[in-house]
Amino acid sequence: MLNVHNLSVSFQGEYLFEDVAFMLNAGDRVGLIGKNGAGKSTMLKLLSRELKPDTGGIATDKDVRIGFLKQDIDFVKGRTILEEAYQAFTEIKALERQLDDIHHQIETRTDYESQEYHDLLDKLSDYTHRFDLIGGYQYQGETEKVLQGLGFQRSDFDKLTDSFSGGWRMRIELAKLLLQNNDVLLLDEPTNHLDIESIIWLEQFLTTYSGAVVIVSHDRMFLDNVTNRTIEISVGKIYDYPKPYTQFLALRQEIREQQLASQKNQEKKIQQTEKLIEKFRAKATKASMAQSLMKKLDKIERIEVDEEDNAVMNVRFPVSVTPGKVVLEIDDVSKNYGEKQVLSHVSLLVERGSKVAFVGQNGQGKTTLAKMIVSEIPYEGTIKLGHNVQLGYFAQNQADYLDGELTVLDTMFNAANDSNRMKIRDILGSFLFRGDEVDKKVKVLSGGERNRLALAKMLLSDFNVLVMDEPTNHLDIKSKNVLKKALQQFEGTLIIVSHDRDFLQGLTDKVYEFKNQHLKEYLGDIDFYLEQRAVANFREIEQPKETTTTTATKAAQTPEKLSFEEQKQQKAAQNKLNKIERNITELEQELKAMNEQMGQGVQTDAFYKQYEQKKQQLEDLMTEWESLMS
Repeated sequence: MLNVHNLSVSFQGEYLFEDVAFMLNAGDRVGLIGKNGAGKSTMLKLLSRELKPDTGGIATDKDVRIGFLKQDIDFVKGRTILEEAYQAFTEIKALERQLDDIHHQIETRTDYESQEYHDLLDKLSDYTHRFDLIGGYQYQGETEKVLQGLGFQRSDFDKLTDSFSGGWRMRIELAKLLLQNNDVLLLDEPTNHLDIESIIWLEQFLTTYSGAVVIVSHDRMFLDNVTNRTIEISVGKIYDYPKPYTQFLALRQEIREQQLASQKNQEKKIQQTEKLIEKFRAKATKASMAQSLMKKLDKIERIEVDEEDNAVMNVRFPVSVTPGKVVLEIDDVSKNYGEKQVLSHVSLLVERGSKVAFVGQNGQGKTTLAKMIVSEIPYEGTIKLGHNVQLGYFAQNQADYLDGELTVLDTMFNAANDSNRMKIRDILGSFLFRGDEVDKKVKVLSGGERNRLALAKMLLSDFNVLVMDEPTNHLDIKSKNVLKKALQQFEGTLIIVSHDRDFLQGLTDKVYEFKNQHLKEYLGDIDFYLEQRAVANFREIEQPKETTTTTATKAAQTPEKLSFEEQKQQKAAQNKLNKIERNITELEQELKAMNEQMGQGVQTDAFYKQYEQKKQQLEDLMTEWESLMS
């Protein structure tokens, strides 16, 4: 399907990777991993033909369709969500317009015997056949199904994309990509803006996808659940193993240990041979033996151990001044966006030195409360900061506030003051920006590198209370671990929004669950919270109640627990539902047959009238079916 051979790419005279080669086949679900800046996003751009390599090439089968989900996307203003999603069907929409035009001509023309009229009927037949062949009668239903799977409500479909955040726009772009029926999917951090329910839906979609998928992600669980192959980019080389991420790590370590052992044994033999050469060289009678050993030594192929990039951030969050005992007091706070109530009469108190986690589904108000605490958005009620409190804030999209035209060094220089300007290079070095890397423009940095720069910039301000909203987005797994350690050692107060269980484990001493406009307090770490909720998996918490309790609901609705009257009502409702579904199936078949009939020539007015009536009947039945299912 896709063959990469001898691929090399360099930036500023240094190779990101050199002479890379691998193949992609249908059914391959590849996790593309590596540290921030290793070249993962660049590799995706090369595979999508957005970038050209310095050397080598990429060969594909004829007519292979490649879809690419980028981290940065642009939208045309003025389109609704449905209209934007329909952009995935360029050929279908074009045919739809042409068919509408032909139908209009047929209805208005009266030259039934003319050659032009007959040509028009032939064209109608051809276009109708092609329209049916490429899924023209199914695309609307498929679009709605995918959009709902990614977290959109039916009520959102007619809203303009302009009114949605960058994260939700990313979901629309992902929906378009999944609808295009591509042979190869290239996904760059697809889970960054998805809630847990949507991540699970995407996992299920990708595991049944027939084409090839290449995923850049730092979500360990997502990679383990979706991928069947891992390609690591490290120190300019790639390491390709037919295993998901966790199994790859174990296998990679095992292979490296074997390489080290083999290299050690080889070095021992080489040293012994060299000693013999020196010994024989001193004796004229043994000179020929020495020469023979030297030739043998030259022919030995030295065992190389795979290089490891062990460079990691060195982060420490200093406390500016010691605040009072109570650092934050929230009293009777509410927040709504128009008619939507997000938080209602919320109160909480945070003491000095506390480490607090905000958890729960997306849209329940976690980010909203974080923004209210740092006075970024208005609210009703009272939020009071304690004595000597200095807030530090890391927003979910913190990296977006950076100026792309500035260099890394200039970004830091502009944010610094007289007291810390001399420390800029030291701070950048601790965040892995060393040497010439400080002269790179922000716009050429990867998502993870921009997040590291945003963290570094934050250290130039004074704080003793740190509010962080999804700080691990874009960070590679090693950087996540370093950040976690730094936050564990932070002597100030921490409030963190996250759905990453591994990251939160052992980090916080109090958990607030956001649900139905209110907060529930758990006096322990994330494991204690999970125990209290009696679930083994963090993902189960963030799924909607109806999803996680399906089994329990079904059990509660068994006939043994229902009265005779309730059983009777239930059976009647089910019979009605079955009847509606049969009618829908019959109408769909009838409409399909009528569409084919229309393609064969012009019909009577009564035929078109009947066609419209059946369409309306189908629409009414679908509405009734939806109300019964809700």
